[in-house]
Amino acid sequence: MRLEAGSLVTLEVAREVPPNGYFLSDGYQDVLLPYAEIVGKIKPGDQVEAFLFHDTQDRLMATLKRPLIQMGEVGLLEVVDIHPRFGYFLEMGLGRNLLLPYRNVPELEELRPLVGDKVFATLAHDRQGRLIAKLALEEDLAPLCVRAPSSWSNQWVKGRVYRPLQIGTFVICEAGVLGYGVIGLIAAPERTRLLRVGELVDLRVAFVREEDGRVNLSMRLAKEKGRDEDADKILSVLRERPGNAMPFSDKSSADIIKDRFGLSKAAFKRALGKLMKDGLIYQEEDWTYLKPEETQG
Repeated sequence: MRLEAGSLVTLEVAREVPPNGYFLSDGYQDVLLPYAEIVGKIKPGDQVEAFLFHDTQDRLMATLKRPLIQMGEVGLLEVVDIHPRFGYFLEMGLGRNLLLPYRNVPELEELRPLVGDKVFATLAHDRQGRLIAKLALEEDLAPLCVRAPSSWSNQWVKGRVYRPLQIGTFVICEAGVLGYGVIGLIAAPERTRLLRVGELVDLRVAFVREEDGRVNLSMRLAKEKGRDEDADKILSVLRERPGNAMPFSDKSSADIIKDRFGLSKAAFKRALGKLMKDGLIYQEEDWTYLKPEETQG
């Protein structure tokens, strides 16, 4: 078997080579175990379990320390630094960092992680055989995840983004001690802003899917409660405008509504409907007016 970075292998301590360390061997290849990478006491003839990596000079080395991730595993690794040319450096638990190249993260800068974020990652090799990280995909995460209980419906949970797309954002929802968590989707209309890879956000479970135990999520409050807050926002705008009137109505474009109020057109129309039903506003010729008795409210 060829020794390669990212592997956890059992090797024999072949000989000591002061002042560098020990050579480990599989009977065909030797690899240096530096003194600084030894855990406990060893001597020639011992069998040890070592993790293989490349040092700063691209030489294959061994360590008896345990990394946070191995080849074939998924790890939740913290972003500790960002290099302007190479990419993101992740903490892997060995006193050295793992590179997540720019080519392995979204092109849109707003979707890329920040220092302090944690990303779901797997190990891979570059063309020189050195260890690099890739963002974990659904096929990597799904076997590690669990089904959401039906009691989650309309509850708030924390979710960590693993794949942001135009149609929606995929997250892993924290599930306590139950596996890695639950896979969830925040559909684009249920986002109040773009979410970046590795970001941890509070989300409302809108629906638990019986067929696979995954969840549909929203960054918004439930409609009734959300409608009250949206209505308050519209009232606040009206009270601050000259004549307590605004050139927006249920016929205004979705883009204008989003820019001015931060609401989807559907949410805006629901809020207007509530205010009109409550007798607080009226509309004329694509303008919305606050009723006179409400101007001091």
